[in-house]
Amino acid sequence: MYNFDIVRPSSVADAVAALGEEDAQALGGGQTLIPTLKQRLASPAKLVSLAGIAEMKGVCTGDDGVLCIGGGTTHGTVAAEATAYPALAALAGNIGDPAVRNRGTIGGSLANNDPSACYPSAALASGATIVTNTREIAADDFFEGMFTTALNEGEIICEVRFPVPEKANYQKFEQPASRFALVGVFVAKYADGVRVAVTGASNDGVFRWTEAEAALSSNFSSSALDGMSVSSDDMIADMHGSAAYRAHLVGVMTKRAVAAAG
Repeated sequence: MYNFDIVRPSSVADAVAALGEEDAQALGGGQTLIPTLKQRLASPAKLVSLAGIAEMKGVCTGDDGVLCIGGGTTHGTVAAEATAYPALAALAGNIGDPAVRNRGTIGGSLANNDPSACYPSAALASGATIVTNTREIAADDFFEGMFTTALNEGEIICEVRFPVPEKANYQKFEQPASRFALVGVFVAKYADGVRVAVTGASNDGVFRWTEAEAALSSNFSSSALDGMSVSSDDMIADMHGSAAYRAHLVGVMTKRAVAAAG
């Protein structure tokens, strides 16, 4: 590690002001940033901890039936309290291990947009809205590629709003050491159609499988996906699996998610 300053604001306004200073960086649960600092892959002069901002924590359901989760809410809290959206709660309960779930936050995960993280697929498949200190961003416009989002410098995720679907399920084929998704698929069925989001597979990060969405919107059954596949072009290829293997897993995990949701 190296020397740096840390500030612990108690409000979003104070956090935004602190992030406006030169070479400052937000710190959520630290599950990604702290290892990055240890490896000297980043070296901000000041960390702005968001852990003490009460207004960014908690789970509630609005009058419109939308599930609202504060950006500073831990995975463990989402798993325990997001009962209105069982598929999302189950996803959160299977992230990492207890230490990670008790520190990592939904806002931090979405802001980092790791290509193998679980939450991006839930947000994209749910058509969620990411609420920051300055605006509201639709999930379809939020994710811009590997580790890249629509967030501006110093912008903070304050809340994530999830429309609760009629049916949903998330299936993850884990990389056993990290418990990240080698491939993960979130399927959500709404009155106006089905959304399918895939994580862990593409070099471009999380994406929607629109062909599967069209088929499932007409027939919400795993058999509707028979004979369908995604291209292996631009899929991640590494020591854990080839591009073709990941492309194959997308189809397998989507069918499993549909069967479990149905």
